[in-house]
Amino acid sequence: MTTTTAGVRPQPAPQRLRALLELVSSMRFAISLLTVICIASVIGTVLKQGEPLGNYINQFGPFWAGLFMAIKLNAVYSAWWFLLILAFLVVSTSLCIARNTPKILADLKSYKENIRENSLLAFHHRAEAQLPGTPGEQATRMGHALVKAGWKVRLQQRTDGWMVAAKAGSVNKVGYLAAHSAIVLICLGGLLDGDLVVRAQMWWGGKVPYNGGGMISQVAPQHRLPSTNPTFRGNVLVAEGTSSSTALLNQSDGVLLQDLPFSIELKKFIVEYYSTGMPKLFASEIVIHDAETGEKIPARVEVNHPVRHRGIEIYQSSFDDGGSSVTLKAMPMDGGGKSFEVKGTIGSTTELAKGPEAAEKMTLEYTGLRVINVENLADASGGPTDVRKVDLRASLDARLGAANKTVRNKNLRNVGPSITYKLRDAAGQAREFHNYMLPVDLGEGAPVFLLGARETPADGFRYLRVPADENGALDGFLRLRGAMADASLREQAVKAYAREATDPSRPELARQLTLSASRALALFAGAEAVPGSKAQGGLLAVSEFIEANVPAAERPRAGEVLVRILNGTLFELAQLSRERAGLQPLPRDERTQGFMTQAVLALSDAFAYPAPMAFELKDFTQVQASVFQVTRSPGHYIVYLGCALLILGVFAMLYVRERRLWVWLGATGDGAHARMALSSNRKLMDVDREFQKLRERLLGNQS
Repeated sequence: MTTTTAGVRPQPAPQRLRALLELVSSMRFAISLLTVICIASVIGTVLKQGEPLGNYINQFGPFWAGLFMAIKLNAVYSAWWFLLILAFLVVSTSLCIARNTPKILADLKSYKENIRENSLLAFHHRAEAQLPGTPGEQATRMGHALVKAGWKVRLQQRTDGWMVAAKAGSVNKVGYLAAHSAIVLICLGGLLDGDLVVRAQMWWGGKVPYNGGGMISQVAPQHRLPSTNPTFRGNVLVAEGTSSSTALLNQSDGVLLQDLPFSIELKKFIVEYYSTGMPKLFASEIVIHDAETGEKIPARVEVNHPVRHRGIEIYQSSFDDGGSSVTLKAMPMDGGGKSFEVKGTIGSTTELAKGPEAAEKMTLEYTGLRVINVENLADASGGPTDVRKVDLRASLDARLGAANKTVRNKNLRNVGPSITYKLRDAAGQAREFHNYMLPVDLGEGAPVFLLGARETPADGFRYLRVPADENGALDGFLRLRGAMADASLREQAVKAYAREATDPSRPELARQLTLSASRALALFAGAEAVPGSKAQGGLLAVSEFIEANVPAAERPRAGEVLVRILNGTLFELAQLSRERAGLQPLPRDERTQGFMTQAVLALSDAFAYPAPMAFELKDFTQVQASVFQVTRSPGHYIVYLGCALLILGVFAMLYVRERRLWVWLGATGDGAHARMALSSNRKLMDVDREFQKLRERLLGNQS
């Protein structure tokens, strides 16, 4: 015995299939897919695509970064779910077209002349009139008048009269087909030119991304795509004087190598700049070497002016370093070691040994050379920094900006060449540095060298401002830094300052000033620590000493006095360092004052510099490289056709009105009785005016 629930009957399989087809081919399903695609496109626009995992972790945290990678939000347009939604949209719209096309075609052929005469009374636009002559004569007259006005007309003779059926604007329904077909074509073109073909070769062709190193020619075939690949989009980096026939297709877990049917040789890279130093044009003089015919084709590639060969577009994407050779001078930041030179090329590394026994090794990685730099490096206050205006910790923090924070409120200027490098320790941890070759005049009393550093790529560079000496070099600052670490020289400097600043007849003041100057200089040099303080030295250590030993009401005055004493002592220390080096003393002029002001700040900030040495760019030989984007995209022709159909379809649907007109002519005793009706797919005032004109033309003024 079986029981069934009353009122519930399972649908047969054909009905369920029919319901599923109706859902997939419905307008609401297509609109839902379009909504999801729009949301995904917004995400792909707002969220940077193709960034390394570390960048997402630094910006959003490990949880959200992991989620983004899991659902492929870092590569939205090539994600499997995005391609699947596009495919469903193609299927849905195609089914919708297939289901409605027979009805539309049938409607285009139909004049609906079989409508009953009494049904015309139900239309909003209707009129009746008594006309002379027979119904046949009037039907013929009206037919000619409507054809002359651009209407398509069909006359039907019935036993009791004539029906005149006319229509205009039928292209409106063709616009519906054109617009929906355009969506299908655009999606197909996007799928064809997207990542779908490459993904298919990875799924079924055994192709896997490559994430190792080495020579491109040594990469295994499973990481390569053939030159017959129907669609791809990749990048080719070519240095001046070299050529390349392989493009790199970035994937989330590596790269795929795309072989080209030709090689690109870069003869010359051309870049032009605005007066501000910003690039306004970059182009490449290239020679295309055809692999099949051996033909050499010279060409010029510019931004927005690509070159086409064998169905592949070559675009000027950007430019990079092509392996420039650089000479760097290593400068120990404590001023006590010896400087030395290293040579390398951008992209290479140099092993450095730290310590006499090379117990700790560091790796110098040359990452970038820029010959032109347009930077905003003006001081936030708009004027020079006066180190004497010290008001404890708040004022000190505001003036420790060289190594404490990124420079803000800047003015554009070209500051010349710069070198970017990384120092990687034995544990694999690396810090990135960005140093300018030439001193920059920031209007602060003396030109300064800018030594930038940052912990991670997500951080901005923080710049240490080191003043240039009278020879435009870093030697004067490094001599002063080395002298500051020498206890005997500090003692001599303190005594020299006390003799200079006090009256010989008052030795008690000289002794008191000597004690204060010795304590201030020791705190500043890091030779004496404040109990409970983490400051290694510099102005911050002086500030913390004042806070710990001076009443709050007297701290501002004590700070000014100590900083003034510190300035004078450091000046005497600079003179002693020059005397030891066999140089003339510094003159007491405005330039020396500017140098010492910046030197005090730089000496204080140097305690926060995250490396034992800095590398100064001394010489370079630049080798330019062009980054070309190469694309084979046959789908863009389909997209162009789809766009044209979309324009025509939308124009037809929005600006073309479909109208149908019926006039029933029945015989009466003294003529013909006319009953006219007009229908339109839109209720507009133009329809009212058109109906009024038709009534006057066909029925006259009788109504």
